[in-house]
Amino acid sequence: MAEIKAQVYKDDRPAVYFDRFHARARDHRPGFTYTVVRCLVTVISLGLFRTRATGTENVPIEGPVLLAPNHFSQMDHFFAGVYLRRQIRIMAKSQLFGTGILSWIFYFGGIFPVRRGHRDEEAFATVRTLFEQGGAVMVYAEGGRSRTGDLGEPRHGIGRMALESGIPVVPVSINGSAAVRRWRRLFFPKVTVQYGTPLTFPVEREASRDRQQEVANEIFDQVRHLYYDLEERGRKAVLREGRERWRKTRRKLREAAGR
Repeated sequence: MAEIKAQVYKDDRPAVYFDRFHARARDHRPGFTYTVVRCLVTVISLGLFRTRATGTENVPIEGPVLLAPNHFSQMDHFFAGVYLRRQIRIMAKSQLFGTGILSWIFYFGGIFPVRRGHRDEEAFATVRTLFEQGGAVMVYAEGGRSRTGDLGEPRHGIGRMALESGIPVVPVSINGSAAVRRWRRLFFPKVTVQYGTPLTFPVEREASRDRQQEVANEIFDQVRHLYYDLEERGRKAVLREGRERWRKTRRKLREAAGR
């Protein structure tokens, strides 16, 4: 696997530096910038990486939802959102936010930071606001990219968000993106995205950290199941099963509508 930069786990810039990103994410919906970037990365995702998805029916078409994918590549947020018709608001590590073009895209595209290495309550406040607005928020369950080429371990933050909100949490498995770093060698892996059955948890606003971790583990167990099931059975079998399941669902909906 291609080498990647070492993780930087603490951002020493003051919290106030990121206030404008949080304010923008809370007060404005993504606009033209989001649409343009989405169009560009859709071509890349579907064309070069032949991204396919199954289980999109598990993502509510409206109302608040938390998407909880695994994380190998900086392309993962595009892979996880390309087949969804909703705007996806993404939590990203604060080290990516500065004064360059990428930060400009983040600012107008509705992406907001979390200060790694700190107890960042502003990030949680932004998530709560977006849920109150009925938004779809994506937060990487592992808290950062896996460096091993295999799934990592979930962080308790995803469990906290699930417990404080009580909204549906959709486990998301992204297979194939660990090899995206090899694009410079003209190697473009096939990427497969699976959306699992939504999980909901009774609201616990004062849950202990252990309880938050317990819920995070439960969510990520579903990600693991989807991920390794595809590894075992293969992409074609999983996608074929997903198509059959979707056909049955549509047939039942049509029959119910005709009654």
